[in-house]
Amino acid sequence: MEQLAFFAIPSPCIGVCQSDGRGYCLGCMRSRDERFNWQTFSDAQKYDVIRLCKQRKRRRQLALLKAQQAQLQQQRAEANPELNFDPAPEADLDFGDFSLD
Repeated sequence: MEQLAFFAIPSPCIGVCQSDGRGYCLGCMRSRDERFNWQTFSDAQKYDVIRLCKQRKRRRQLALLKAQQAQLQQQRAEANPELNFDPAPEADLDFGDFSLD
């Protein structure tokens, strides 16, 4: 959605107006208050909101990337269990009878 050039700082809205579980817009990453009060914000506040939106977007992208990597690693471990070199969490090593003599 293209915005008209009536404002010095255009809204970051991209027309995807749905909220995620934390209340941020899935399109522009603004909070509800940031969306509703955009017209009353000063230019400095608008720049700050845009900066926060960019940070939120990067954090979400990083979280998605980490989740994809973890899922891929799990799929690889399930496909080739003999190549999984991570120790099993339930593996308990008992060195009670071990001596260096």
